Amino acid sequence: MELARPVFFVGFMGAGKTSVARRLARSCSVASVDMDTYLERREGKRVKEIFAESGEEGFRAVETDVLAELAAKEPLLVSCGGGVILREENRAILAEGGFVVYLRVTADEAASRISDTSSRPLFQDLEAARARCEERLPLYEAVADVTVDTAGKGVAAIAREVQRLLEKEGILCRRPR
Repeated sequence: MELARPVFFVGFMGAGKTSVARRLARSCSVASVDMDTYLERREGKRVKEIFAESGEEGFRAVETDVLAELAAKEPLLVSCGGGVILREENRAILAEGGFVVYLRVTADEAASRISDTSSRPLFQDLEAARARCEERLPLYEAVADVTVDTAGKGVAAIAREVQRLLEKEGILCRRPR
């Protein structure tokens, strides 16, 4: 199969963006990339080091640069960081650069999926996570071309649902023989 344009997965941390993109990439033989991993390799630093050295604004600037870079590449599945939608510039890149799949999850469900919350500072305080999830909801909805509710579903089921939606939208196509 092949992608007609880049597909960006957005949603709160723990929504399954990376897992679903990887599963879909394997089953459809298309490329996928995790934006944070790509950013860390490109910068030679971990996300938390960039945050520590440059603050959130510094990190978000690098993130915007990486998003623009990935949007300009051959179409691939891109799992974005949960906060990518915070900058207006990023929302514009997402809207113009590809097709956006919003994987909807509640903070409580996300917390139950994350086995090691120590790597996710936001989940040290569930109330704060709930507030941040609520706060970001309108931004996720605004950029989404399609929304997939992930509640109670496993990665394979979500990936199959996304695949059907992408095929229906003409984004994921059978390669001509």
